[in-house]
Amino acid sequence: MLQTSSTQTPKNPELVTDSFKIRRDFAAPEQGPRALFFSGGSALNGLSRQITAYTHNSIHLITPFDSGGSSAALRHAFDMPGIGDLRHRLLALADQSAPHYSDVCQLLQYRLSAEGTDEALHRELGDIVSGQHQLISSIPFAVRQQIMEQLDCLWQHLPESFDLRQASIGNLVLAGGYLAHDNDLAASLQRFSELLNIRGTVRGIVNDSLHLGVNLTDGHTFVGQHLLTGKEHPDIPSPVHSIFLTDSAGEHQPITVQVNQETSQLIAGADIICYAPGSFYSSLMANLLPAGVAEAVAKASCPKIFIPNIGVDPEQLGMDFVTMIETLISQLRRGGASAPVSDLLNYVVIDVERSHYPYEIDSGLLKTLGIELLELPLVTKLSAPYYDDDRLAQVLLSLA
Repeated sequence: MLQTSSTQTPKNPELVTDSFKIRRDFAAPEQGPRALFFSGGSALNGLSRQITAYTHNSIHLITPFDSGGSSAALRHAFDMPGIGDLRHRLLALADQSAPHYSDVCQLLQYRLSAEGTDEALHRELGDIVSGQHQLISSIPFAVRQQIMEQLDCLWQHLPESFDLRQASIGNLVLAGGYLAHDNDLAASLQRFSELLNIRGTVRGIVNDSLHLGVNLTDGHTFVGQHLLTGKEHPDIPSPVHSIFLTDSAGEHQPITVQVNQETSQLIAGADIICYAPGSFYSSLMANLLPAGVAEAVAKASCPKIFIPNIGVDPEQLGMDFVTMIETLISQLRRGGASAPVSDLLNYVVIDVERSHYPYEIDSGLLKTLGIELLELPLVTKLSAPYYDDDRLAQVLLSLA
């Protein structure tokens, strides 16, 4: 059972968005609040792009456990963390006003053909590495040189059997930076951030090459984030019982990994913490697995907000609203069982139209726990059936 705390007085929803604070942040985003997001995947990319209009100090802690798509080939070849979700977020936070921004992003978003021969794919990548490809030749010399250096490092280490079909150039650049910096993910992310003048901070929740394991309620256990999401494989046949981290794709033995001090300090020093929409287990809960994350959240003297998914999330099979909230809080309490709910979660933010959600919203549970429910018009005609990114950004920053 969850420990309860005293009931808070609900805010008037009309007063949640602080127009003065929003105007101030818009006028000076470089001084904006340190809004921290636990997320992964692409669900938050629209909000991330929008939030740069209000703050250049947002912090994005991303799960590096991706085991599908273009990341899978790189992980297999170099035993490295998954970088696809990190690349997505970095590109979402890029300075769109920077000279040649569109040229650089076009290159980093480019994927090699899914149908080309091995020879043709290696030849095209070789042209990019050498600076002869049209996508890179138009980029300014200084930036081009940095990209070519990282790609050349990857090229020198690339196994002959490496499958380049659908390979993301942005992923290859990040992998090259990882290898060039002695397998240091943080250093590679920093260099990539400098290339695009990132308006925020992007970190993997850990820098180790780990994999996500899943225990289902029917007793089945598997390892591999791509097997959970319902995107590359069929939806899971039974609800999730628990998740864990392991150091090998073929190993079902859970391990404990400690979040590093820098990440812990980023969490503890945030102005607002958001448990963001996205795949519930592989994007959100996986970020909370490393030891030290929950303790840092409890230390942070700022509002903590949870935004549930709109629509059906295959990972939440058999989960109702009560189970979802209890699962989130229970995971946060694993690192510090004595922490009151008020140190871990303060608000749940939903759209006023409750039919967007595949379960009944139990307001009574939140009231008992002392968690405030904010029901706001967050879905617009243009954004439907999803949240409006600008409205969500303004609500979050008003609460900071």
